[in-house]
Amino acid sequence: MLVHARRKKRVQVQVPLTSLIDIVFLLLIYFLLTTNFMVEEGIKIKLPQAKAAASQTEEVITVYVDQQGRTFLGTKEVSLARLFDRLKEMIGRQENKLVVIRADRAVILNKAVKVMDIAKAAGAGRLCLATEKDF
Repeated sequence: MLVHARRKKRVQVQVPLTSLIDIVFLLLIYFLLTTNFMVEEGIKIKLPQAKAAASQTEEVITVYVDQQGRTFLGTKEVSLARLFDRLKEMIGRQENKLVVIRADRAVILNKAVKVMDIAKAAGAGRLCLATEKDF
């Protein structure tokens, strides 16, 4: 008599994917909600365009020059004579402080250069002229 050995059924292990997917979606929602969305407040100006624009991530002092040539420090209008004193106060003893000039593309270049000269005289270690990335 021939005896055949019974084959045992293989047990298949199944990973519960529904709970894993739930965890992944919760992590995705968490990171989306806790991400800092950078919103710049300030004067409405049209920046000049450049193909090699790079984003700035450090804290800076921003000076705006609008289309009419008026200068703003933050959201307050400041005359050129008062700009030097205000920048000197803000820079203080930080010798490597970055000052960003955000001049409208329609403003006369001389006005933006005057603001850059004032910032350098006030003690700004680095100057930057803001541009928009040209796509």
